[in-house]
Amino acid sequence: MDYRNDLAWAKAQDDADPLKGFRDRFLIPPHEGHDSLYFCGNSLGLQPRSVRDAIASELNYWGELAVEGHFRGKLPWLSYHEYVRDNLAEVVGALPSEVVAMNTLGVNLHLMMVSFYRPTQERHAILIEAGAFPTDRYAVESQIRFHGFDPATSLIELEADEPNGSISMAAIERAIGEHGAKLALVMLPGVQYRTGQSFDLAAITRLGHAQGAVVGFDLAHSVGNTVLNLHDAGADFAIWCSYKYLNGGPGAVAGVFVHERHATADLPRFAGWWGHDKATRFQMGPHFQATPGAEGWQLSNPPILSLAPLRMSLDIFHEAGMSRLVEKSRKLTGYLEWLIQADLADVLEVVTPADPTRRGSQLSIRVKSGRDAGRSLFQYLMDNGVIGDWREPDVIRMAPVALYNRFADCIGFAGHVRAWATR
Repeated sequence: MDYRNDLAWAKAQDDADPLKGFRDRFLIPPHEGHDSLYFCGNSLGLQPRSVRDAIASELNYWGELAVEGHFRGKLPWLSYHEYVRDNLAEVVGALPSEVVAMNTLGVNLHLMMVSFYRPTQERHAILIEAGAFPTDRYAVESQIRFHGFDPATSLIELEADEPNGSISMAAIERAIGEHGAKLALVMLPGVQYRTGQSFDLAAITRLGHAQGAVVGFDLAHSVGNTVLNLHDAGADFAIWCSYKYLNGGPGAVAGVFVHERHATADLPRFAGWWGHDKATRFQMGPHFQATPGAEGWQLSNPPILSLAPLRMSLDIFHEAGMSRLVEKSRKLTGYLEWLIQADLADVLEVVTPADPTRRGSQLSIRVKSGRDAGRSLFQYLMDNGVIGDWREPDVIRMAPVALYNRFADCIGFAGHVRAWATR
C-alpha cells in the first residue's frame, strides 16, 4: 500500500473503508471534548454500545422472572453459554463443540494443565518462552511443583535469538528437538505480549507432537486479532481472555479450546456439575459423566451478566468477519509502522517483527534515548488523549484495532510524538 504522511490522505482512507461503520458501535473515551486516540485494545477493548441494553435485559428478567429466568425469556440462562459458542468458534477457527466460554484465563490454564500436563519421571518438562506473561510463568511453575518436580530442571525457557527479543522458528525447532525426550508440554503464546510477535501455531504443534509432547497455547493477545484456525492447527488445547480484542469488558469471562480428538477422551480433570452430560445433569447422580467436547470442562453455571457483553461483541465480529478485520488490521498497523520509520526514526524504534504474518495489531515501541525518555513520552501521550500502555522494562504498546481505529488516529499519534520530541 502506498502510504502518505498526510491527514487528508488518511481521512480519505477512512472514508473509503468498508468497515468504517463499526467504529460507531463502540464508546470512544473522550478527551477535552473530542474522542481520544485509543490504541489500547490489546489491553482492554472498548465497550460496544449494545452492551448496556443487553445487561439491562438480563437484569429485567432477573427482576421479573427470578429463578424462572433459567427456563424462560428470550435467552434462557440455562443455555446462555451456548449463545456465544458459534460466533466464538468462528473467531478462533474451531468447531462449535471445541470451544466454551468460562472462568478466567488463569483458572482455565490450570484446568487444562490438570488434563494435559501429565508428567512422568522420563517426560516431565514444560517449554515456555523466556519472559512469558506472569500468568503463564506462575501457572506452569506451580504445576511443576505440584507434581513433585523442580522448575530448575523441568521448566525450559526458550530465549530470544533475534534482534529486539523475537524468536525464530528455527530456534523453536531446535529447542523442541533438543529437549523432546523429556517434554511433556509445549506451552507458547499466540502473540507474545511484550514484543508483539505472533507464532505459527500449526508448525509448533507439528514439532511438539512429533516429539510426543502435548501442545497448548495462550491466545490472550491473539484471539480476535489474528487468523487462528485452531482446529486445523491441531493443538491439544488453548486458552484466552476476552477483555482485550474481544471487547468482553474488564475481567470478562474467558475461553477454552479443546481439540475434537479429546472430545470423549478419558482424561483426568477437575470435574464440576456444569460439565456433566446435559442429558442427565439434573438427575443429580453421584458419578460424573462429562459432556463431550470443551463444555465438559465447565465447573459451574455460566455468569450471565458477564456473558452478555461478550455476546454483543461476538455478534459484531460475526458481522464484520475475521478475514476482513485482519486485512484492515494489517493496513493500519503497517501505516503506523511506516509513519514511525518515515518521520520518527530519530525518536522511536519498533521491536515487533516487520513481517505482517509475524505480528497482529500491536506494535511494541521503544524510545531510542532510553527508558526515562520512554516513560516521559508515554505520560505525554496519555496527558494528550493518546491511550496506549507501558510494559516493563521499556516498551510502549500501541495497537490500532480494526473495529474502531482509523488511519487518522495513526497520524494523530505521530504528530503527538513529534510534538513531544521537539518541545
